Amino acid sequence: MINGFNLIVTTSRGNERAMCNEMLFMLKDQLGDAEAQTAKTKIRGLIVAKTSLDPTAVIEKFRTILKERPYEFRYALRILPIQKVVQTDLEEIKKASAELAAKIGENETFRVTIEKRFTTLHTKDLIEAAVGGIKNKADLENPDKILLIEILGALTGMSLVKPTDILLVVQEKML
Repeated sequence: MINGFNLIVTTSRGNERAMCNEMLFMLKDQLGDAEAQTAKTKIRGLIVAKTSLDPTAVIEKFRTILKERPYEFRYALRILPIQKVVQTDLEEIKKASAELAAKIGENETFRVTIEKRFTTLHTKDLIEAAVGGIKNKADLENPDKILLIEILGALTGMSLVKPTDILLVVQEKML
């Protein structure tokens, strides 16, 4: 797996290699990132990518391409920006969550979204670690910010994003 990845991309099982190629093409040829890298993970249907560009800005550029040329996205299902990568450990996740949560505005609501893969950590423990120091009001239906916790075995990717910072390719193709 790529050290310091900043994008997680989901695809159908069995399409990981094609998804790596598609993502490399999009990052290098469409967005001009000559240093872009992609890699399969041990998790079926999931790849990671590393771009020298801001991952949230990449999502917006991908959204524009999706609206103009939806046929360019053949394999991607979801594309998630990642701001921090830490070891899958409750203390590390707690520390990273506190750093990210500091960026939540005073009157903004939030939600924690956790996806666990290849871990024995319990969701309840992860939520307690993530929200420990957050004083803001939670809103599970329509939050201003989402604290994403994506556990990929020994590594965990984390972000604090607006709901629009996640690209749901299939749903947005239909619009």
